[in-house]
Amino acid sequence: MARTVTADSFQPGNEPIKAIDNNTATYWHTEYNPSNVALPHNITIDMKQSYNINSLTYLPRQDGNNNGHIGEHQIVISTDGKTWSSPIVIGTYLDDASLKTSTFTTIPARYVRLIALTEAGNRGPWTSAAELNIFTASSYTPPPSTLGEWGATIDFPLVPAASAMLFDSGNVLVWSSYTPSTFSGGNGGITLTATIDPATEIVSQRNVSNVGHDMFCPGLSIDANGSPVVTGGDDAAKTSIYDPSPDAWVSAVNMNIPRGYQAQTTLSDGRIVTIGGSQSGGEGGKNVNLIPIINFILKLIRSGVNRQDNYGWLFGWKNGSIFQAGPSKAMNWYGTAGSGSQMAAGLRASDTDSMNGNAVMYDAVNGKILIVGGAPNYQDSYATANGHIITIGNPSAIPTVTMINSMTYARAFANGVVLPDGTVFITGGQAYAVPFTDTTAVMYPELWNPVTHHKRRRRPLRGDYTTNHYDAEIYSPAYLYNSNGSPATRPVITAVSATTVTVGGTFTVVMSTVVTTFSLMRYGSATHTVDTDQRRIALTPRASGLTYTLMVPSDPGVALPGYWMLFAPNSAGVPSIASTILIVG
Repeated sequence: MARTVTADSFQPGNEPIKAIDNNTATYWHTEYNPSNVALPHNITIDMKQSYNINSLTYLPRQDGNNNGHIGEHQIVISTDGKTWSSPIVIGTYLDDASLKTSTFTTIPARYVRLIALTEAGNRGPWTSAAELNIFTASSYTPPPSTLGEWGATIDFPLVPAASAMLFDSGNVLVWSSYTPSTFSGGNGGITLTATIDPATEIVSQRNVSNVGHDMFCPGLSIDANGSPVVTGGDDAAKTSIYDPSPDAWVSAVNMNIPRGYQAQTTLSDGRIVTIGGSQSGGEGGKNVNLIPIINFILKLIRSGVNRQDNYGWLFGWKNGSIFQAGPSKAMNWYGTAGSGSQMAAGLRASDTDSMNGNAVMYDAVNGKILIVGGAPNYQDSYATANGHIITIGNPSAIPTVTMINSMTYARAFANGVVLPDGTVFITGGQAYAVPFTDTTAVMYPELWNPVTHHKRRRRPLRGDYTTNHYDAEIYSPAYLYNSNGSPATRPVITAVSATTVTVGGTFTVVMSTVVTTFSLMRYGSATHTVDTDQRRIALTPRASGLTYTLMVPSDPGVALPGYWMLFAPNSAGVPSIASTILIVG
């Protein structure tokens, strides 16, 4: 590929051409003598003709000097060098000399521009690069506008292993372990975190050491105050809480039993329960932390003890109860009154044990949970495409299990997210479960419809098959677009009578236009395939013009205490931007 390169600034002897000369010993550097040139900086590659491109690699200078490492950045493209796209990549690179890869959805372009907004270590206003390379795809077919849209790639300075939504800002907090991309061999006590602000598209980072907690592979849920509560993981006895208001991590009381890979959920009375977790802190005997008498063991065929009690599918429910939907095919109820209780809840119909599958409460009012995928064993096991709906009612009652249409693709290690209209977006996973690999990766998401029980294929993920993924993307569902691909007009919530509502309480909402329904969705957190926080409540409004009166369900087991997003879809299914409501007991 013939290429030329230009930059907004360079130091004589460190010209832009040295970023594309295939020599890692040379580098481009912005001007610093006789004076520094202020950030931002940019470097532009002209490939001399249009190519279908899908990634860019950036190699920082290799001479042992960190000055000019790119931190916050954007990538934009052009076909003529005059009109530039909105960013196809945003984010922050890790401040080290390793090769960085920004992968994006295939797109035709002749010109590619890397914009450096900050210097990674805040050492000065410089930017430098040893080598830049652009990679092409074999073909390009414009995706249909009816399948939704993947947004710009978000580059993180770490591999996100866990995440939590923050109610006060809409930001997403993610973290890895004591290093950006490894999780074993450390001395403990450190977790690297990053935060993406979707409004500003800024990715910030932090080294969390004050709580002495390596939070890799923990128990995770959001409490009644909206704070992510992280238990165990690599530092198996620790408990840490992130408080969004002062933007601070604080230590809480250690667990009675050290754990890693444990299930955790918030209960109707605001308490948090953890179960299982033999991956860290010793194997077996990982009874419920809230009530030690209860024992939770998953009987899986070929899994060792350290896998038998990993990441159960827990749902806080009525009267302080807990429903365990899987991943074992044997389901259970747990009670928290007195010294605790356990009661078998039957089998999940003809489903197999489904390690690394998904369980999503898409209709909390009616106790409905979607179950999809998973594999009979945690690893070295073929995934299934199975689909079931579990309907739970009163605690200890045997639930109803209904087999539904299978997914198009078998998946283990996938994730499922409920949307405001009750559909469930299912993405990622493997056809054959092998942890820490991308073999047999499933690149096509699916959208499950609770009315038809059909699952339809969505726009594919981009093709990045490296095991450590330093990035993310935001998916905008098809209901946010008109048939021609232009953005749909969204209803607007113009006023809410109360932002704190008790269970069984009412409040009013004023809309910009007529809507037919509302939904509440609890702020979520996720690690591996598990998000025990997310659930959806459909609300039937009483209308008076554009003012709607809504009632929160009266049972705190349905409307768990904490922060919820309130959406208002119109008759075309286009939802408003959410308002945040705190539900209290």
